[in-house]
Amino acid sequence: MESTAQVIGNAIVQADKAATLSLNALHAYWSDAVWICFSDKWIWAPLYTLVLFFLFRRLGWKIALLALAAIVLTIVCSDQGANVFKNWACRLRPSHDAWMLSHGLHLPGDAGGLYGFFSAHAANSFGFAAVSLGIFRTDGRHSYKAYGWAIMIWAFLVSLSRIFLGRHYLGDILVGAGVGLLLGWLFALLFRRLAGRI
Repeated sequence: MESTAQVIGNAIVQADKAATLSLNALHAYWSDAVWICFSDKWIWAPLYTLVLFFLFRRLGWKIALLALAAIVLTIVCSDQGANVFKNWACRLRPSHDAWMLSHGLHLPGDAGGLYGFFSAHAANSFGFAAVSLGIFRTDGRHSYKAYGWAIMIWAFLVSLSRIFLGRHYLGDILVGAGVGLLLGWLFALLFRRLAGRI
């Protein structure tokens, strides 16, 4: 007989699967190429370069080097944290789950690695968004509200692409986004304290 915790856990897993299938089913004939682009790490290199350019321009090279260190640490911790959790949780990606495939999961391209909890894409993109926004806001000359909206929408779309490509469950995305936001906030806070001393 299953315990209450097991019943609740199974209900959460099934709800996560159902929500993921519902979102994944919203693809259109033209959308696969769009989501593949959003999911490609290297296609966003110009964005990262542009953000770094403005950091150096706004903050000066000494503070900007500290900002660069905070961004790199955020992404490394997000990415490696995701890898540790994937190997610990051993939760199959939707693309490797026979139940998901038999219930109509749309899977353009390859299936990706075996395990998917939690999403490194979501953690990295939301981590980058949070830490870069926190750093920019140390420059009191601007509010950076437009940048904040734009970079958070970008992180959301990158994360959403993983569901449309069948690589992650919604739960993987939500946890990854939460981890990224937390790490981004912490490293931005650390940056502010160190920058204040400089």
